[in-house]
Amino acid sequence: MGPNKAARQRALPQTRDLPAPHRRFDRVCAKGYFARKRGQVGRTRTTVLQPYTHQWIGTFSGPGNGEYRAELRQALQAITAYAAAFALPLSHIIVRVDGLYGNKAPLNEILSQQCGVIGRSKEYSWLDLPEVQTRLQSAPDAQLTHPESGSVRDLYDCLAVPLTPAGPVVRLLVATHPTSDHKPAIGVVRKETVYELFYTTLPPHAFTASDVLQVYLHRGSFETVLSDEDQEQDPDRWVSRSPFGQDCWQILSQWMWNLRLELGQQLSPPAMRVMEFAPAQAVESAPVAEPAPVVESAPVAEPAPVVESAPVVEPLSYGPPQWARRSFTKGFAGSDFVLQPDGTLRCPADHPLTVQERRPERNGSLRIVYGARLCHCRPCPLREQCQESATTIKPRQVSAVFWPASSRSSVSSETPEKPALLPAPHPVIWGDWERCSLRRRWFQLLRSQTVLLPAETVQRAKNKDSKLPERQTRAQRAHWRLSWHERLARNARPSSAPPLAITLHGLPATFAQCFGFALVAAA
Repeated sequence: MGPNKAARQRALPQTRDLPAPHRRFDRVCAKGYFARKRGQVGRTRTTVLQPYTHQWIGTFSGPGNGEYRAELRQALQAITAYAAAFALPLSHIIVRVDGLYGNKAPLNEILSQQCGVIGRSKEYSWLDLPEVQTRLQSAPDAQLTHPESGSVRDLYDCLAVPLTPAGPVVRLLVATHPTSDHKPAIGVVRKETVYELFYTTLPPHAFTASDVLQVYLHRGSFETVLSDEDQEQDPDRWVSRSPFGQDCWQILSQWMWNLRLELGQQLSPPAMRVMEFAPAQAVESAPVAEPAPVVESAPVAEPAPVVESAPVVEPLSYGPPQWARRSFTKGFAGSDFVLQPDGTLRCPADHPLTVQERRPERNGSLRIVYGARLCHCRPCPLREQCQESATTIKPRQVSAVFWPASSRSSVSSETPEKPALLPAPHPVIWGDWERCSLRRRWFQLLRSQTVLLPAETVQRAKNKDSKLPERQTRAQRAHWRLSWHERLARNARPSSAPPLAITLHGLPATFAQCFGFALVAAA
């Protein structure tokens, strides 16, 4: 959700003998909460930003606080269209949303698009779930320190929390920190502890709890881009009294923002800034304590106690998955579901199955349960062959058993409190381009160079202005009374006019060749 803009209106007297006041903002604004005392009406817009290029993908606005559910559907359509244009799989796209979409209903709409998601949740009833309470009673998975404020958050990773009793299952992160004297702006306070909830669909073996929070709070944020946009363009200012006019101004502002970044990229192509967002995780062996040396400094020397070496902890690795056998109805077996590189499965009907449960067994193995989505199973033409019945109300599930491949994988008689997670074998790499310097270089070039127009074009414009203006009626003089065809005909350039040539000095040859501009030899 992007920023909102409040419209201030004069207070008009409202008595019985006076007609109802007519407001010019009635069509474009509505009442809403904008954190202002005098601004009673306003307009809110939803924006879609690409974080690594800092370019806008879409903008959708509405009167008042806006219809955020409808704007969310429009934003998801823009994201899927962008992915289809560049042949990107939806499973490789991560959508970062703010706390406005922290309820279960908007989250269901995001999950239906098969995209990854990171967001802040305001469904604090999840804290009362038994699996969440059990997880909060154990030690935290990690601690995250804010680089500026220095506040420390304890992170608890709940791998499988049902969104609804019938599914689907999401990954829930609980961040806790002690409460202060002031009431926190975000989170809920329980027993002098502030609880913040974050949800995601990213696999834990690729993104740890700290990685998810770092993406949400830092790399995935867009507040700095909105601040720069307000200073340079002010896309939220009032330019029209109609919704379409205001939307047109905001779309043009985003086009100009994207064009400046593209021109700056071609003017001085910088290298992508690549950083190691999160290092690869490796299970290190416990250090072995060396025996203490014997010191002979007295006639009667007692031997020093020898410290026994601690057992070396070998990394726990698992072998290939063992799938369930084919059922007696000759339906699809577990081996018919193809394992994907991102940890999901792909069914014979080309639908994804995500991880819903990681359950350690008493024999030392680990069972992972994959589940499909009900919206994919109901209309599936292979439903009877896959689920043995066309009347079942549950989606298809597939389980796989992973046996330990380590030399220390012995049969355990105790069930561990938490499923063992495989460490991330590769680091998380984040790459992006510069945002401010690209636009500033382009601005400095335009402000320091000379732009020349051909003399014939200037002379024809002067001759056209010297003619006597045609006599117009009062209705023709009023611009708002003209139709779109009349406006376009008035502003159209005649076909007999000579081509307009603009000479801009100081552009590099590579820049001109990239956009197909003609080069003029310098004198």
